[in-house]
Amino acid sequence: MARLILDFPEDQYDYTTPLTVRVTDINGANHLGNDSMISMISEARARFLYEFGVAETERDGTGIIVTDLATTYRAEAHARDQLLFEVGVMDFNKYGGDIIFRVTRPRDKKEITMAKSGFVFFNYKTTQVVTMPDEFRAKFPRVNWID
Repeated sequence: MARLILDFPEDQYDYTTPLTVRVTDINGANHLGNDSMISMISEARARFLYEFGVAETERDGTGIIVTDLATTYRAEAHARDQLLFEVGVMDFNKYGGDIIFRVTRPRDKKEITMAKSGFVFFNYKTTQVVTMPDEFRAKFPRVNWID
């Protein structure tokens, strides 16, 4: 069976934020559950966008919509673990790109999760995909472009 491999350039991480695993994030196997990790990734994404001054939705109805999410798990995390989420962007195209995540546990330097979330700009009023705003593009001048 084919396995997903996520490996990102070190220079693409522009932001870090710590998050703590809550007791309610633990599943029946006594470790951080997949659903909770996805929620934590969403929180890290929201903090990243806020830090760079990107509104979830602009007045004209334009915002970012997630198109896909890929995750790989490398180690377990447990209740009260402090995790560090490194976040960046890469692979821009006319309509969007990818937000990338590396999640580590600083206490023992364990890599917990790698993730990649595809996004496009979407106008919620017209319900159509729209081109990436120049303002957004200008915030990340080092990001690669793909066709």
